[in-house]
Amino acid sequence: MTAPSFRFTHYDIKGQRAGTVVEVTLNTVNNVRMMNVGNFQRFRELLDFKYIGGVAKKSPVRLVIPEDGHWHVIVDMEGHHVLADSSVKVIPPATAVPRKAS
Repeated sequence: MTAPSFRFTHYDIKGQRAGTVVEVTLNTVNNVRMMNVGNFQRFRELLDFKYIGGVAKKSPVRLVIPEDGHWHVIVDMEGHHVLADSSVKVIPPATAVPRKAS
């Protein structure tokens, strides 16, 4: 199987609910791309793919998952000099706090 020619770090964040925040921390400018399973497969096969994110000039980067499903985060150095050290934190969506009846 063909793979991208640039270095990248892959995070499989598994099944997540819509509204979940994915916080990516980097030590240098890199690309941060969050994508579903189908688009991750297309990324690996060097085909056109869709993603959420882009060039991360500030850290941390916070991306919101738009729909329930299995998600992947890629931190890559395409167009940059070095692959960033990175980490990913998944923050579940806030649950509504029930109001007391007045």
